[in-house]
Amino acid sequence: MSSNPLPKGTVVPNHIALIMDGNGRWARSKGLPATKGHEAGAKAVLETIDAARDWGIHTITVWGFSTENWKRSPKEVHKILSLVKQLLARELENAHKDKVRFVHLGRKDRFPSDLRNLIEKVERETKDYTGHILNLALDYGGRDEIIRAVKKIVDEGIPSKKIDEELFSSYLDTAGQPYPEPDLLIRTSGEQRTSGLLPWQMVYSEFYFEEVHLPDINSDKLRSAILDFSRRRRRFGAKDRVHHFKFEPQVTAKLELAWWRLKKIPEGTAFIDYSIQHLKEQYGMSKELAKEAAMLMAQAVKHGEANKWKEAKKPMLKFYQLLKEELKLAFEPSLVSSLELKLWQDTKNKNSITEAAGVEDTAKELYAEVYRISLFQAAKLAHLRVLANIEQNMAERGMGEKHWDNAEAYLEKFYRALKERVA
Repeated sequence: MSSNPLPKGTVVPNHIALIMDGNGRWARSKGLPATKGHEAGAKAVLETIDAARDWGIHTITVWGFSTENWKRSPKEVHKILSLVKQLLARELENAHKDKVRFVHLGRKDRFPSDLRNLIEKVERETKDYTGHILNLALDYGGRDEIIRAVKKIVDEGIPSKKIDEELFSSYLDTAGQPYPEPDLLIRTSGEQRTSGLLPWQMVYSEFYFEEVHLPDINSDKLRSAILDFSRRRRRFGAKDRVHHFKFEPQVTAKLELAWWRLKKIPEGTAFIDYSIQHLKEQYGMSKELAKEAAMLMAQAVKHGEANKWKEAKKPMLKFYQLLKEELKLAFEPSLVSSLELKLWQDTKNKNSITEAAGVEDTAKELYAEVYRISLFQAAKLAHLRVLANIEQNMAERGMGEKHWDNAEAYLEKFYRALKERVA
């Protein structure tokens, strides 16, 4: 179980599907046989399942063995199936304790009799539990599942006029589950495809591709995936619009550049005036709220310039609390204020993108959290913002007026990309 709680307000998926990949590659990279990779991968899966339940995720689907995996060597197949038996024995014990229903997805007829009997035993003994569901996809293929469903419908003589999505879903392996459709698919080892897992059920699933191999997956990696999911705006084919972001990118960029060029004037009236204009333009705030927010931001900037980061966080936190209340956004103010200050610290005095290595990760986290978009969607914003900050640093060091021009150009691109992404 994870001891690292999710931030308040995190949207937790009801159903997570896992495609476990990279056991063999992990083993080969360490000079080990593939069987050792499967052992390490199985351990990682168990930790992930425990953490997911700890965070309130109701249904977990793990793809343990596909219809194509029979093509692997007999030794590797035997090892995988023996690990499946160990997982089932362990899960049966946990199932009675945590009220977990076990469901097998896929075919049973090609398994050795001892494994087939164990699968049936665990399904039978847990069929009435409702606390959680663990779907284990074994000898599973997405097309195979659909073909088996069609055959059942045909064999039962159901007329075509009675067939709709609801009826068809009732013939799939996930029939009768409260959350049959995964909200989030996680695939390890950098592979970016579904390979046919739950093709009917995953039409609106969010995808998260993790670069590390399965044995290196842990609760922290799962936590990152859940946070990324939580930021996404799921439309399900409909439209949504954020009415607050009606700013003009060129105007907003000019106003922010004015902030930068005047920020060395502590408590300067001009700074506050520019701040108010900028906040009114970007967020559509009233003049009164923009003034209050500008005063808070001015305090944070003043402390930041003096490297008094603890003092800077107090007004920054209040700024984002005000922003959240005004815009009705779902971010966590304490997390956002920490990320904003970290970004300030990490970009300060950096004069090249090489020096700022790793800073874009902080920027991605910040913009993903504030605007509720995925890390992938935030990548362009982060890159443009860091480039603008680097040009700002060079301009402030007297390296030429052209760097102010470059900073403004990057800021305009940043605000244009932001508007395109969230408006």
